[in-house]
Amino acid sequence: MLKSLFLQVIFPSILLFSEENEGFIKVKGKNLADKNGKIFFIKGINLGNWLLPEGYMWLLSSSYYDRPRRIEKLIIDLIGTDKAKEFWKKYRDKYITEEDIKEIKNIGFNTIRVPINYRLFLEENSTNLIDEGFIYLDRLVNWCRKYNLFLVIDLHAAPGGQTGDNIDDSEANSTDLFKNEFYEEMTVFLWKNIALRYKDEKNILAYDLLNEPLPKRENNIHLYYKLEILYKKITKAIREVDTNHIITIEGANWATDFSIFSEPFDSNILYQFHKYWDNTDDASLEKYLYFREKYNVPVWCGETGENNNQWYYNNFRLLEKHNIGWAFWPWKKLYNPNCPYSIKYPDGWGKVTSYARYGTKLEREEAERILSNFIENILIKNCEFNEEVIKAIFGRK
Repeated sequence: MLKSLFLQVIFPSILLFSEENEGFIKVKGKNLADKNGKIFFIKGINLGNWLLPEGYMWLLSSSYYDRPRRIEKLIIDLIGTDKAKEFWKKYRDKYITEEDIKEIKNIGFNTIRVPINYRLFLEENSTNLIDEGFIYLDRLVNWCRKYNLFLVIDLHAAPGGQTGDNIDDSEANSTDLFKNEFYEEMTVFLWKNIALRYKDEKNILAYDLLNEPLPKRENNIHLYYKLEILYKKITKAIREVDTNHIITIEGANWATDFSIFSEPFDSNILYQFHKYWDNTDDASLEKYLYFREKYNVPVWCGETGENNNQWYYNNFRLLEKHNIGWAFWPWKKLYNPNCPYSIKYPDGWGKVTSYARYGTKLEREEAERILSNFIENILIKNCEFNEEVIKAIFGRK
C-alpha cells in the first residue's frame, strides 16, 4: 500500500492555481497565470532515469556504463539482443506507471518534468520519426490530464549532444549539436513535431528546449554565442504550429549562466536555472533575480536535489521566499534514500556492477534472474517511501 502524503501546507505568500484547468498557462510578467489571471506556482518532480537512464541511478558510477547507449550495450552483453529488447519494454512500462503519477499528485506536486532522449523519437542520423517515445509521452500526457497535473517535456539528450557528458547520451563527450548543422536540423525537426502533436494539450505546461547545454569547458566557451541562436530557431519552428505553450530555456554551464541571453525574443518564455550543491542563501539566487527584474520575466528552478534533508528544507524555503517555482530531481532511483522513493537493492545486483566495472564473469541465466528482480523492484508498490524527504521539500511537520 502506498504511503501517500496529501497536501497539508499552503504557503500564504504563494497564490496557488485552482484545481480546475482554466486553459493554457502562460507567462504574465514575472509569473505564470491562466487566462483569468490566477497565478500558477510550479511545484514539480523530475522523472529522471525513465526514458533516459543514467548510470549513477543504477549504481554504475565509476564504470563505462554511465549513459543510455552504454547501459543498453551492458544489457545486451549480459542477456543478448532479444532478451534486452524485452527488458527495456518491461523497464519503461514499469518504471513509471499510473500509480506513480497518482502518488505524485497525492503527495502535493502539481507539475512533472520528463527528460527524454531523442533516440526514442528519431532514427539516428535521420529525420525519420519513430513511435516508441511518443507512445510513452502520450501515456504520460493522458495520466497528467486524469490527475490534473502539468507536464514539462525536457529534451535531455539532443542529437549530437548539447552537454557533452553522460546525461545527453553523447557518443564521445562532445557538444556536436553546436558543430554539425544536420544535428541542429534534427533537433528543430523533432521539436516542431512534438509541438504539432501536443499543441492542443492544456496539461502540457512547457517545452524545455535543451537540458544543461554547454558546460563551461575550454572547448565549449567559443560555442556559447550559438546557444541563443539555436533557441530562436527552435522557437520559430514551434511557433509555426503551436502558439499556446510556454517555452522554457536554460542558461549555459549546467543551466547556471544567463549571460548568454539577450532581450526576450518571445512573449511566452520561462527562463530556467538548475541548483545543486551550493549555498541556500539569497546571494545564491542574486543573478537570477536580477535577470527577472531587468526583463520582467519569470524564472524557475527546473532541477534541484541530490542532497540531504536539511539542505532540501532550506533550499525550497529560499525558492518559495523569492517566488521561484521548482522541480525536485529525481522521483526515484536505486538504493538511495535522498529522493521520494528508493528502489530496493535487487538480490545479486553487486554481480552486475562488478561485471560493469571489472568484467567479472556473470552467466547469462543468472544475469536474467537479477535483471528480472530489478524490473519487479522498480514498481512503485515495491519501492521504499522516504517520508522525511517529502517533509523537507514541502516544509511539513
